[in-house]
Amino acid sequence: MVFESGELKLEGLLDRAEGDAGVVITHPHPQYGGTMHNNVVESLVKAYQKAGYTTLRFNFRGMGRSEGHYDEGVGEQADVRGAVAHLKNLGLNAVDLAGYSFGAWVNAQAIGNLNDVARMIMVSPPVNFMDFSFLSYTPKIQLIIAGSRDDMAPPDMIQKMLPRWNKDSAFHIIQGADHFYWGETGEIESIVGGFLKRS
Repeated sequence: MVFESGELKLEGLLDRAEGDAGVVITHPHPQYGGTMHNNVVESLVKAYQKAGYTTLRFNFRGMGRSEGHYDEGVGEQADVRGAVAHLKNLGLNAVDLAGYSFGAWVNAQAIGNLNDVARMIMVSPPVNFMDFSFLSYTPKIQLIIAGSRDDMAPPDMIQKMLPRWNKDSAFHIIQGADHFYWGETGEIESIVGGFLKRS
């Protein structure tokens, strides 16, 4: 499917479910091969679909069949807003935002202007690779996941930032996992699935 981000047309995969709950899921860094078909993105899609959510994942501008060019996270925020607007236009009232790595960074920048998003999940926010100093308190950050061996999103660095982001957010560390979660995506599904059941 195709949706609009300003004047650009972006490529996405939409899976409809009954009910009015949906999620926009964003992928890792486009300049390092990140796309909506990434293994961690797939695990987030599966967890949300099992919980009965409509899921929308998409390729940021310049990736796959999405128009435009990489824009250092600025235009990509518009892409996120376009995806959320698309779900709202479908009649979905409860919309989550979930992102992995670069996707989590872009989502974190966009969240302040997304009144329609109820909450946000971040998998491996790359605090050791990208600047998160802009991010202040928001109750919308409700779940963060990182690997114990993740050098781009070191759990100890995230732990220090949590009080500023949202001290009440759940923080799960997957033992033995690095930034790419090879063989560990089932654990992500399990954590996110448990979170969605409780909330």
